[in-house]
Amino acid sequence: MRGPERRALAQDVAAPTGGITSRDALQAAGLNYVDIRTEIRAGRWRRHGLQSVALHTGPLDVDARRRCALWETGAEVAALDGVTALQVAGLRNYVDEHVHVSVVHTASVKRLTGVRLHKVIRRLPDELAVSDLPRTRPDVAALRAASWAMSDRQAALVLLMTVQQGLATPQRMLETSARMPGRRRRAFIRRILLDAADGVQSLGELDFARMCRTEGLPEPSRQLVRRGPRGRIYLDVRWDASRLVVEIDGAQHREGLNATADNLSRNAVTLGNDRVLRIDLVGLRLYQDEYMRQVRLGLSR
Repeated sequence: MRGPERRALAQDVAAPTGGITSRDALQAAGLNYVDIRTEIRAGRWRRHGLQSVALHTGPLDVDARRRCALWETGAEVAALDGVTALQVAGLRNYVDEHVHVSVVHTASVKRLTGVRLHKVIRRLPDELAVSDLPRTRPDVAALRAASWAMSDRQAALVLLMTVQQGLATPQRMLETSARMPGRRRRAFIRRILLDAADGVQSLGELDFARMCRTEGLPEPSRQLVRRGPRGRIYLDVRWDASRLVVEIDGAQHREGLNATADNLSRNAVTLGNDRVLRIDLVGLRLYQDEYMRQVRLGLSR
């Protein structure tokens, strides 16, 4: 096959996948081993592993790296999973430079640079999403990401972000969790999901809810909405009987005009005869006992 002809044919094959494809796809379209080798040696194409071929010599973008991970692992047994599957499904603001791929535990696969390979005991019959990239459904991916996380806090974060961004509900994840075998942190993950189902929306709220239980304090309402002079006001925690409100302030509360907006909102709550305690997230870590004494005192009044 002449050079211009094979390059045009290869471009047609790789167009839907952003200029990168697999040897199998090229050979299925009619190119042979010599055709592919010729273009690579001429410096027009670049090989990325044994299976992946880019029809350019530049760096690979995120989507191409994910496709390479699947082709190099073996697409018939591999699927994007964990955080990577969540990112493909739409997860925002969670950074993980690795591509996470799962395979069944009987698969024989090689280790790849930049790819985290995870072996699972078995796949659920319906765990794969309908997608041009083989990947697990968000509820399955979130549970596995939490199981594979480096720490409990990282596990809690990915579960809460999955819920916050509407990728999967706590109820769906709890149902799926009961069907999935062999995961780490089973009890911890269930506790986080029950908290999320009860309205916890952030790690600060999650930690505070646990501290209240440890202190023997009554269970508060969470994520309440009030109408203020400037529109809706979202309250992190409120005890209705005591009219006590606790606001857990993360770093985002200090950005731009957020502090001003927060002050106006909380002043409106105070003028409505609720009492507001402000707790910054860092302070909650450093001075937990003192803050919890203030909460107990507020409830006693």
